[in-house]
Amino acid sequence: MLIAPAAESENAQYKVHSEAESSAQMTVFCDLDGPIVDVSDRYYTTYKQGLADTQAVYLIRGINLNLEILSKQQFWQMKQNRVPDTEIAKSSGLSGEEIAVFLGCVSRIVNQPDLLHLDRIQPGVQWAIALLHSRGVRLVLVTLRPKHQAVQILQNYGLARLFTSICGTQMADAAYHNYTALKTELLAEVAEEFQSSLGSAWMIGDTEADILAGQALGIPTIAVTCGIRSRHQLQQYQPSFILSDLIIAVHHLLGCRGRV
Repeated sequence: MLIAPAAESENAQYKVHSEAESSAQMTVFCDLDGPIVDVSDRYYTTYKQGLADTQAVYLIRGINLNLEILSKQQFWQMKQNRVPDTEIAKSSGLSGEEIAVFLGCVSRIVNQPDLLHLDRIQPGVQWAIALLHSRGVRLVLVTLRPKHQAVQILQNYGLARLFTSICGTQMADAAYHNYTALKTELLAEVAEEFQSSLGSAWMIGDTEADILAGQALGIPTIAVTCGIRSRHQLQQYQPSFILSDLIIAVHHLLGCRGRV
């Protein structure tokens, strides 16, 4: 279901700013995981595989762990509410050294190529990105994933050609750990190329890293709740708007520009 932005999620100064700058080409910096790609199946599979690998380690030592595997809904709600992986491990029946073993397993396998096929494009994303492109909006992907992975998944869905630039990292697990400082650095580097049009730029993402990176550069931010953070978590960082998904975000951006 599409959800309109709540009144408290809107900051009027950014709407006025967007309208005033509407004559300039709009630039949209967008995260990959969350707004564009649903990673929940991969993360949940990683969690279960991490438990299985941890169990195997201890079975070799003659110890049978009493595990309690969370349902996907339980797991994803914990991730959306920023429950630390250590607490997720405890909720699954692990303790002490077992938790460290589990965390090591998860970090090692979360971004393995044989799990990436579990990622799925979010509903309506192809239409939303094509609409932005057709309206002359400059699209720039800014992700903590390795660039080649981002390019590959966008090519799989025929979307890579619609982006002016695709920017990623060299770190295999950066996206999973959601490093805010790295996201800010990456956005700052790519933003330099479009310095003249930052007055009409927006940042769209689903985590605190996206919001804080945009705010650090003075770029208004749209946080979407279809990713790995709940509305409650996103509100704490005061993005310009909190919307349900990329479709609603695109309608909002084009609506602001079209009202002038």
